[in-house]
Amino acid sequence: MDCPEKVDVLNDAIRSRTRIGVLGPFTNSNLEPDMALLQPPETSVHFTRIGGYDAKEIPGSDQMTGMGKASLEEPLYLISGLRPAVVLYACTSATLAHGASFDKQLAEKIKTASGAISLTAAGSLAAALKVMDVKKIGFASPYLGEVNNQAMSFFHNEGIATVNCADIGRPLGNYGQGELSPDEVCELALRADHAEAEAIVLACTDMRAVEVIEKVERALNKPIVTSNQAMMFCAMQALGISRHATAPGRLFNFL
Repeated sequence: MDCPEKVDVLNDAIRSRTRIGVLGPFTNSNLEPDMALLQPPETSVHFTRIGGYDAKEIPGSDQMTGMGKASLEEPLYLISGLRPAVVLYACTSATLAHGASFDKQLAEKIKTASGAISLTAAGSLAAALKVMDVKKIGFASPYLGEVNNQAMSFFHNEGIATVNCADIGRPLGNYGQGELSPDEVCELALRADHAEAEAIVLACTDMRAVEVIEKVERALNKPIVTSNQAMMFCAMQALGISRHATAPGRLFNFL
């Protein structure tokens, strides 16, 4: 007995979706769930893990600098086998620690190795803010102080001033960042607000920020931009994909 034709049609539609490859830190547990929330229906998202850091250490500036410099030869080889249309480098602090020039060079390196459009988390945050013509931000993250200073310098070099910076108030390990509850992330975002801030940035691909975007936007009446949201926005922009019904946040209005 033949299978119904509609099963074949559905299967073909799923298999022909535009592929997005993601390089994510090996301890990150929230990247995949966030991308499932963010991805447009005409795409599929595929992940390869990257290392270059000690999971047991507090992810300070030295560790993130080392991660940014770590070899991507093997993970790039693996993700390139997918033949993706876009590759996302999904660690914000690893390139914040080096600055905007390094971030752009890394994106170009990934593009050359993969043959795909390449976007980084930090670069996508800056690009998303520029699309919205945001010049002043409130910034929040689960990082240690020096990484936050590097983040503010990164945005300054992109023409974006940080008028307020909020951190979680205690050192968090690699797993601790991902274990912050949405309520804790929401409170952190609210503390990052400032009268002059035109938008709030929530930086870190492992922080559960996507889940609170619309709640905080309603509370503050300002756009919220998160690392994972910004990467998906820039990927959709590069691929010419329109906003889908469940895309969270005002940022997606600019597609």
